[in-house]
Amino acid sequence: MAPAPNPGPVATVAPAGLAAVGFWRLLAVAAPHLAAIGLMLQTESDFGARLGFLLSWGLLNFFWIALLRRPALSGALSLTLVVMLILLSQLKHGIVQMTANFVDVMVIDRDSAAFLFTIFPDLRWSVIGATTLILPLMYALWWLDPFRIRRLPALVCKLACLAALVGYAYAWPEHPWRGYHDDGYLSKFSRSGVTAVSDFLNYGFMESDAVAAGRLKVPLEESCAPTGRRPHIIMIHDESSFDIRQARGIKVPPGYGSHFKSSDGKSRTFMAESSGGASWFTEYNVLAGLSSRSFGRFSYFVTRIAAGRVERGLPLALRRCGYSTTSLYPAHGAFMSARQFHTTTGIQTFLDARDLGARGVEPDRFFYDKALSLLSQEAPAKPQFIFVYLAANHFPWEKRFRPDLTPSWAGPGNGPKVDEYLRRQTMSADDYSAFVAGLKKKFPAQPFLIVRYGDHQPEFSSNILDPGLDEAGVGKKFESYDPRYFATYYAIDSINFEPVKSPAVMETIDAPYLPLVIQEAAGIPLDPSFEEQKSIMMRCKGVFYACKSGAEARRFNRLLIDAGFLKHL
Repeated sequence: MAPAPNPGPVATVAPAGLAAVGFWRLLAVAAPHLAAIGLMLQTESDFGARLGFLLSWGLLNFFWIALLRRPALSGALSLTLVVMLILLSQLKHGIVQMTANFVDVMVIDRDSAAFLFTIFPDLRWSVIGATTLILPLMYALWWLDPFRIRRLPALVCKLACLAALVGYAYAWPEHPWRGYHDDGYLSKFSRSGVTAVSDFLNYGFMESDAVAAGRLKVPLEESCAPTGRRPHIIMIHDESSFDIRQARGIKVPPGYGSHFKSSDGKSRTFMAESSGGASWFTEYNVLAGLSSRSFGRFSYFVTRIAAGRVERGLPLALRRCGYSTTSLYPAHGAFMSARQFHTTTGIQTFLDARDLGARGVEPDRFFYDKALSLLSQEAPAKPQFIFVYLAANHFPWEKRFRPDLTPSWAGPGNGPKVDEYLRRQTMSADDYSAFVAGLKKKFPAQPFLIVRYGDHQPEFSSNILDPGLDEAGVGKKFESYDPRYFATYYAIDSINFEPVKSPAVMETIDAPYLPLVIQEAAGIPLDPSFEEQKSIMMRCKGVFYACKSGAEARRFNRLLIDAGFLKHL
């Protein structure tokens, strides 16, 4: 009988090799969970937020396990998604001071992707590089994972996590102002998912009555017959501007306050629907003539949702009366789908920062000069509507913007941020005065109606309006729409034109009424939708969304839907 072959050294190291392989396989399963705990401790600040993180983490893991049966790969995929969410939230917060929300996924569009890849040109290569690295790693985990979990128990656990997450979202409702905090990325995203889906199932993107008595007639293109000469209309978006004297103890430079008065010497109040940021809320108000508050939890995405859906507004009404319509926009046209939204409401020529040749944030005079240039080309032919969107008074105010333009400026003696804000307001007022002088010089016989408004208060206004309030107290003020936090100004000026007297030109108006005020002051006949809105304005004394606890706005939205002005909302 032949001797058994000598196994040699292989037999002696095999157990150690198997143990090593087993260790690495177990580590592959455990590592994503350990990393997730580290992320939770770093990004979630309290018990409630950490509970939301754990429920979301469980939901993600059991979802992948029910699909793939491999816990190591499922953990790695879950961790990848969480890391991506955190990075995207930090990126979004750096741009618009708000973290990622589930609605970002619900209304994802090509404009948003184009905007990101334009302002971050290296992002495309980062995505390609990360994909190239992750795919082989996922394949290795697929091969290394020694465990197989049955799909039915994984599905049951997934549904249990989902049910617990829904209960958690209702037990710890997310305050809207928390979205502006740079933390709690996963827990806030998950809570927003529960509430957003619930709201969408209940009323869609926008609140409206199920039925409404009466109907609006769709106006004919040739139905506008204004009496008298039509003025050129210039609407000016005065970034973050309000009369800071609303706060006590603020020292202002000599002559401060005249910028907020109309040419008739009156000061008027504009009730914005955002405070401290989100200029696109007011953008929606003054172009569509509607309330962003009708979108509820979706209001932050109002222009993205409205693009292609809200075919009603001031530019469309003016085009019906023979106007050419233009927007001068100080940022990338894809930001919050601005280009598509403006064109949906009737803007024929949309010129963004790139089209205008802007290099970063430009002073107001840059955009006024562009408006003068456009009017020089078009003014004799037909009446013009130009929306001039200013940006020089945008945050941050910790850093001086273009100090070379105000070499002799001396601050009144407030804090650095407030004094910088006042300096920029002074620059804005001077640039506006120069613009009006330029209009008079270049177009001595042309009539102009100029309407200016502050789109919202600056982000620090709550600190000077109520310096003793903590963050939660300020948040409650925002949620209750305290008028002191949302009041800015609107002013009506004219050149070679007497604004038409109208009861719609009230001392205080909600932002969605501004298009109506402009048409009335310009003597433009109202189409049926604006006639109906004027009736609401008279009944509600300048209040729109809050009138009758939203009943008037919901009814009006239904009338616009039935008339075909609002679609797929």
